[in-house]
Amino acid sequence: MSCYKGKVAVITGAGSGIGRELAKQLGARGARLALSDIHEEGLAETRRAICDGVEVRTYPLDVSRRVDVFAHAETVRRQFGVPHYVFNNAGATLVATIEHATIEEFEWVLGSNLWGVIYGTKAFLPMMVAQNDGCIVNVSSIFSFVTVPTQGPYHTAKFAVRGFTECLARELEGTGVRAVCVHPGGIRTNFGTSARFGVRAGEVERDMMNRVSRLFRTSAEDCARDILAGIAAGRRRLVVGRRARHVDWLARVLPVRYGRVLRALYGA
Repeated sequence: MSCYKGKVAVITGAGSGIGRELAKQLGARGARLALSDIHEEGLAETRRAICDGVEVRTYPLDVSRRVDVFAHAETVRRQFGVPHYVFNNAGATLVATIEHATIEEFEWVLGSNLWGVIYGTKAFLPMMVAQNDGCIVNVSSIFSFVTVPTQGPYHTAKFAVRGFTECLARELEGTGVRAVCVHPGGIRTNFGTSARFGVRAGEVERDMMNRVSRLFRTSAEDCARDILAGIAAGRRRLVVGRRARHVDWLARVLPVRYGRVLRALYGA
């Protein structure tokens, strides 16, 4: 995948999981890296994991803060030039039924998972369009195809990211800039194990999280590898992870009744 050599890649949420693996693998392919995360300790660990000789800078960043994201984009442009790849990867999840989730908890989830994607896209897109080259990679989820109880705020964000990115991809046709939507499923990271429970969550939420956690089987390393391969191949819709394609297919074939199958197969 020589398309990454010497190119500038911006990655949010690079302090762990998929973001960290994207950084490591892009660094190994010769990319120049602008990495950010809200957790500075994890970001430092990612930097230490990147192979020697890679140009890399790290930035503490809360993607839910619009002013900070736009300032970050200008800093990256000044230090690296216009980026070629922007991975809007940062996100968080909340385990709570829609009834139990507070408005503030909805706002917290949407802040990173949806507004972070919108801010990241809007901050970098104009400079990429001006140079007639670039790729915006927005991370959605297989939870933009199907729903499971206790993930209402997360579904709200990820369904929106899917629509936002698919619309953007159509609007960018012929500009030299691409938009790619990534739908990971069942990825084994600390994203699931460190999920935040709503303040009013109870036994229903904990039971469902135990069931869903058993589905996290694909390594972040494999996920990142498949994402980079898909981008290099020119695809603009990437479904990655063990059985993720099965879930995509299920939602297409049984758009109303897929819940029965998910309960029978996975208890979700």
